[in-house]
Amino acid sequence: MVTLRYLGVTTIFLIFLLILAGGIVRGTGSGMGCPDWPKCFGQWIPPTQASELPENYKDMYAQKRKAKNTRLAKYFTFLGMDELSKQLLHDESMYEEADFNALKTWIEYINRLLGALSGFFILLIFFTSLAFVKTRPIIPVLSFLILVVVGFQGWLGSLVVSTKLLPGMVSLHMLLALLIVFLLLVLVVNYTDLTIDISANHYPRFLKTWLLIAIGLFLVQVVLGTQVRESVDLVSKSLGETQRGNWIEKLNTIFFVHRSYSWLVLLVHSVILYQLFWFSKRENNPIYLNAWILVILTMAEMLLGAGMVYFAIPPTIQIFHLFIAFLICGTQFYTWLLLQKNNSPSKSLRSQEPKPTFHGHL
Repeated sequence: MVTLRYLGVTTIFLIFLLILAGGIVRGTGSGMGCPDWPKCFGQWIPPTQASELPENYKDMYAQKRKAKNTRLAKYFTFLGMDELSKQLLHDESMYEEADFNALKTWIEYINRLLGALSGFFILLIFFTSLAFVKTRPIIPVLSFLILVVVGFQGWLGSLVVSTKLLPGMVSLHMLLALLIVFLLLVLVVNYTDLTIDISANHYPRFLKTWLLIAIGLFLVQVVLGTQVRESVDLVSKSLGETQRGNWIEKLNTIFFVHRSYSWLVLLVHSVILYQLFWFSKRENNPIYLNAWILVILTMAEMLLGAGMVYFAIPPTIQIFHLFIAFLICGTQFYTWLLLQKNNSPSKSLRSQEPKPTFHGHL
């Protein structure tokens, strides 16, 4: 159990690092730094200068992308997604290859290496979980589910490259990473005999429900944020970097919904955080620590959001605005799992073997 727990915590850390790397990829415009997948310019170790590539590399990779998208369009047509299918077939901008940029190529390549490393650890989790097939079958089942989601995530990554960062694909790719974090947290907190005794705090049951509602509200905000990010991508392409100061006013209504909705999210979270502080005994209590972390992260998220508006959406702020949003989601869900675990009637049915006591934060 201890090995599985450490593997789970390490993988969660790697996934968050991968999310940060993904933000850097988007913020620096490096998403197409490698025009193919899983290799990069047909190599496992990408080139460092254009002279290492064939003279016709742009046409070569454009044709490969077109052939793959033609096959993909047939599946979308079969699923009734005709507009998306037409876009894949007729949007010529998908096949305009940019000049080779070594920095962008290696930023994207490092992102892929982190993805591969995360996948390797998830494989380790699955193989380790097989030891519990007879005693606690839920563990290998959950581990296999995580492995399936990661496999789908890898396939979706290939589509992101093939469709040249098609709006919607990138957002789904990021949200699936968050789903993987949630599943790993469930595995670590509920099924690795992690002992965190917070029973002395007497948290009311309604707090779990309201925290779950807050998680849902914030996830909606994250989805709205990804839609705003896609809108920014479209505006940046049409206006260019020289008109960055005019990007905000050209955004569609989803930006204003996202900005106004943030006040509702802030209000609900303020009430819940107050309740967490009110009912917490402060000594060695991870929930009390989580509440403070959520306060700091929420304040930082609001300030970064304001900074994007007043400083013409600088790439650095974009990166950390997204990353902190995912940290908030992970901390919220971890706190909810602790409350759920503490009040669960099944905890008395757990193994009677001595369990290590955990006094900190993941």
